[in-house]
This record gives sequence, structure tokens and C-alpha cells, in this order.
Amino acid sequence: MQRLKSWQLFAVCVLTWATTWHAVTYQIAPISPELGVGVRFGLAGLLVVGACLWRGIRLPSALRDHAMLALQGVFLYGVSYVCVYYAERYVPSGLVAVGYSASPLITGLGASLLFGIRVGRRFVAGGLLGLAGVALIFWPEFAKATNGRHVGLGAAFTVGSVLLSAIGSLAASRNLSRGVSFWPALGLGMLYGAVACLLIALLRGQPFDLPRAASWWITLTYLVLAGSILTFACFLTLQDRIGPGPTGSIGVMTPLLALLVSIAFENFVPTALTLGGAALAVVGNALMLRRIAPPATPPQTAKRGVAASARRRRAD
Repeated sequence: MQRLKSWQLFAVCVLTWATTWHAVTYQIAPISPELGVGVRFGLAGLLVVGACLWRGIRLPSALRDHAMLALQGVFLYGVSYVCVYYAERYVPSGLVAVGYSASPLITGLGASLLFGIRVGRRFVAGGLLGLAGVALIFWPEFAKATNGRHVGLGAAFTVGSVLLSAIGSLAASRNLSRGVSFWPALGLGMLYGAVACLLIALLRGQPFDLPRAASWWITLTYLVLAGSILTFACFLTLQDRIGPGPTGSIGVMTPLLALLVSIAFENFVPTALTLGGAALAVVGNALMLRRIAPPATPPQTAKRGVAASARRRRAD
């Protein structure tokens, strides 16, 4: 993944995740969300860890590292996705995807509190604008629903998923900064998340019977290989390069494509408020993630910098 440019990592995440929201709809009806998420990330984790062992990549052994990998896995790959699966039982997948446009604000504020990364006023203002857009998107669903409780549950599970995944994302950023190997961290984190989900399913007495429908297995394969291993590898690589907050910019474009998928395959009919809210969410995220151009480097300073670099190269 390190060989890919940042825009390529971004494109893979957006294009793949925009379609996985709809793929999840084929997973939630036959079995419980806890079992579905556990099987998905259990298989993904086994594939990644198996590849690490085959290639001779050493797995972390320190208990502290495993504790943080468990934190990353349980929140980023486990309970947050259980909330996603439950949310899609009540509202169209595109609306759940739009809810994730709040991720840059939540993750950015978390990074500020935990890692001391500065968060400017424009970032906060853009995040609040994005949240207002999400509220507008869900509002028509509340208004037209015969049972508003269902839409309320969908919105609540969406909010819970965003908050929980932000915790996992920050834990992942911490693990990478401490030098935990990338692929072992990804595979072990997924396994920890899967174990947590399967334990929840066991404690709730849910049956472990897997469906036989071809659509379930086809979408599971897509979610394991593309929606889990490929996209999270790209996402975490990008997060390591540019930081947790800016990486949340993936949430700018993904919801729009996911809404189009919902319109095409889920008979979702957007209203003017839905479209206006989506536009507001995108504007808010774009405002949040817009970079301020650095001041121009004075010519003399630039020359001194070049000369210093040349001296360092000669010294090396």
C-alpha cells in the first residue's frame, strides 16, 4: 500500500466503501448483525494473519500492544459495524453512509484531545455544518415514516457507529505511531473485533447457522476481500500519512455515491431536503478539510536550506 499515492488510496476507499453499504443489506436479513460482522472480520483477519505468517512477518508479542490492538479491533471492526448492520435494518444504506460525514469532526476533535493536534475554528464550523446537513437528510424520513421509532433507531445506531469507529480509528493511529507492524495490526485487530462480536452473539443466545443463499456468500466475499482487507489497508495507510482528521475526508464523497446506489437498488426516493442536506454535508466537510496555503519561503532561506541539505548528503 505504501507504493500507492495518497489520491489512489483515497479513490479505492471511496469507490469500494460506497458500494459496501448496499452489500451489507444482503447480510442483515438471514442472520444477526453480531454473527454477520463476526464472520466477516474473522475471515478477513485470518487471511491477513495467515499471509503475515506465510511471508515471515513477525506478530507483536507485548501484552500492551495486544491490549491496544484489541481496542482498535473491537471498536473499529467490531461493535461499530454491528451498529451499521442494525442501522440498515431501519433506514436506507445511503442515509447511514451520509451519517458518516460526521467522522472528520468527531475524529479530529478526538485527535486534538488525545494527541494535541490543533483544531481550528473553520474545522469545527465545517463539522457543525456537516452535522446540520445530516440532520436535514434524516428529517424527511422522520416526517414520512408511519413509525418514527424505526427511523429514530436507525439514526441512533448510525450515531453510535460513528462515535465507536472514531475511538477505533484513534487507537489505530496510536498503534501505527508506536511502530506496531501494519499488516499484523490490521489482521489481529480484525480478529479481536470478530471475537468480540461472536461472544456477544453467544451471550445473547443467537443461532450460529449460516445462510445458504448465494447472494449472502457473494456479498460476504466482496465485504471480506474488498470492503475489509483492501479498504482498511488503504484507509490506515492514508491515516498514517496525513493524520486521523483529514483522512475522514473520505466521508465527503462516499455518502454521495452511496445515496446513488440506494436510489438505484433500494427504491430510495430523495426529497429536496435530502439533496440539500447532502450538499450541506459535503460543503461542511470540504470547509473542514481545506488547507491553508503555507507562507512563501524567502529566496535566501530557500538557498540556505538547499545548501544545508547538500552538506548533509556529503556528510552521509
